[in-house]
Amino acid sequence: MALTSTQKTQIQQTIASCLRNKFQNYEAKDNFMPFHFRLLGKDRLALYSFMQSLLTTFGTSIFEPVAAALAKTQFVRVETQYVVGNSIFSDCQQKVQSIINQLTVNPKPDKKEELELLKQALSGNINKLKPAKVDLFVENADREQFMFDLKTAKPNKGDFQKYKQTLLEWAGIAYTEDKNAKIHTLIAIPYNPYEPQPYQFWTLAGMLDLKEELMVAERFWDFLGGNGAYNELLDCFEQAGIELRPEIDEYFAKFNK
Repeated sequence: MALTSTQKTQIQQTIASCLRNKFQNYEAKDNFMPFHFRLLGKDRLALYSFMQSLLTTFGTSIFEPVAAALAKTQFVRVETQYVVGNSIFSDCQQKVQSIINQLTVNPKPDKKEELELLKQALSGNINKLKPAKVDLFVENADREQFMFDLKTAKPNKGDFQKYKQTLLEWAGIAYTEDKNAKIHTLIAIPYNPYEPQPYQFWTLAGMLDLKEELMVAERFWDFLGGNGAYNELLDCFEQAGIELRPEIDEYFAKFNK
């Protein structure tokens, strides 16, 4: 389903608003770099510093609100920084750890089977956890809930076990509140840094069920906005950049004064 012109305009406005907000709240570092200043110019160094800051926060400052705006074209409920809850059955919490332990020995994840194991462990005491926040939560008309943890394009391999535990705990918390909930918990990676080569899924294999727990680039954005949404979203970013170019140039020109 292609985005309408109105939806495209709304998404472009979201992108532009996010970047303008970043400009308003950004404080340039006053590092004295005389050789760099003379060679490259203060405006270029300021732009480099801004880009480093933007890349660090791109997930929360750009991708989250844009993903939410896109998802509203398809889903009945959309939230960012959604709080799943903070309660989980003790047996369910133990089952989460048991699954993690098993995967370290036999790295053959099967998310559907793992979710069934969690449903069978809804007993014991109610344990309190730190409130779990989901980067992006969407629910469709059939009340299926999808919870996404947005990650950088090249996540650290050593963090995969932590990611897996987070996804399982989200499901366990949701089942503790409603054992009949239709839950999908996933990692989302907004773009493929290896393009045009396939994403290097082998780095994630072993802990994550690649079919059920991971969406990368086109698969993620098309899921949120329908077929073709990824390419249309790239066009929205390009158009927003063209619109903002005079503001960007004016903002960084002041560093040469």
